[in-house]
Amino acid sequence: MMNILIVGSGGREHAMAWKIKQSPKLKQLFIAPGNAGTSLLGTNLPVGVTDFEGLKKAVLDNQIDLVLVGPEVPLCAGLHDFFSTDESLKNVLVVGPHQLGAQLEGSKDFAKEFMMRHQIPTAKYLAVTSENLEEGLSFLKTLNSPYVLKADGLAAGKGVLILSEPEEAEQSLKEMLGGQFGAASSKVVIEEFLSGIECSVFAITDGKDYKILPVAKDYKRIGEGDTGLNTGGMGAISPVPFAGEVFMQKVEDRIIRPTVEGLQKDAILYNGFIFFGLISCAGEPMVIEYNVRMGDPETEAVMLRIKSDFVDLLVGAAEGTLAQKSIEIDHRTAVTVMLVSGGYPGDYEKGKVISGLDKVEDSIAFHAGTSFKNGNVCTDGGRVIAVSSYGENMKEALACSYKNAGRIEFEGIYYRKDLGFDL
Repeated sequence: MMNILIVGSGGREHAMAWKIKQSPKLKQLFIAPGNAGTSLLGTNLPVGVTDFEGLKKAVLDNQIDLVLVGPEVPLCAGLHDFFSTDESLKNVLVVGPHQLGAQLEGSKDFAKEFMMRHQIPTAKYLAVTSENLEEGLSFLKTLNSPYVLKADGLAAGKGVLILSEPEEAEQSLKEMLGGQFGAASSKVVIEEFLSGIECSVFAITDGKDYKILPVAKDYKRIGEGDTGLNTGGMGAISPVPFAGEVFMQKVEDRIIRPTVEGLQKDAILYNGFIFFGLISCAGEPMVIEYNVRMGDPETEAVMLRIKSDFVDLLVGAAEGTLAQKSIEIDHRTAVTVMLVSGGYPGDYEKGKVISGLDKVEDSIAFHAGTSFKNGNVCTDGGRVIAVSSYGENMKEALACSYKNAGRIEFEGIYYRKDLGFDL
């Protein structure tokens, strides 16, 4: 029996808590800082995700055996390294890569160099700083429209611009290097645009072996028909119809296995999750980006489809025994619909009272951005509630999530009603 601490406060962490809670290996569950939803499954601890000393105290005070790191920021800041070099913490199991491995998400340039070095299929690119701006402008001229510009560092999912006019791309490149996304865009990766349909593939690894988790597709744009601004994600569907056996075999052979082997060849210590943001270009998978954690809102669909003991997989990843573990996947479809605050992803107000959560049936309402205020569950973020449901097929799962989304209310509520339109 284990005491487990989940680091994070979003829908991903609530979904992981929900899954961990089902394990016979769990003794007590803690979430730092958690949200109104996670407090129903375990004990929330008022510690920020980058407060390493606070997390250390929480781990020692609560005799934590395993720490599962949800978001990328603490991983890129070196939380795992902090644990492994601290005398009193080094025996605590941590699921999440060390700082160097976290650069696969923390630096677009690092990730692209890694893919090139290990022959992992991805778009042509050039990394540009103010030093080689002229080279960057020349590289733009070799590409066809549209033009993709990505801030090298972490920009909370907002540092990617897709522009149709060459003049616009040149202007934006200069603005990004001039500090549009702060330090994150002091280096910008220019990429060739890949055309196709996207999906999210997840693997859990101990650095040697890996298990492939259910595939999902998320919807990033705020508007129906994939229009408007990019968000952290408006919903997700798993499985993905076009990611069948043939496609997934290509993904494993050309992308997943070479990535894990590449980490070993480069002597990069890595355990935890790898998210492969893929695009299918006429049936051929290519990598758009890596993340070093589970995606959000995909986790809120993926967790529903893992039938086997999730804690068993986490222990395998942390102890290096993943080869001995097995994963069982539910055949049903799982769908997540994200309810967001009015105005998101622009300015929005917090603190709106949420009602109707008690009326949800046959779905799970994962809390993404909520808190308790005066005994009420209130909005506390742009993405507020992720309504997740099972179905024998996509249509059935969507109908269930939409029915329950309609029962939840808060001022300014918005959600996309067209998820799955492109499948």
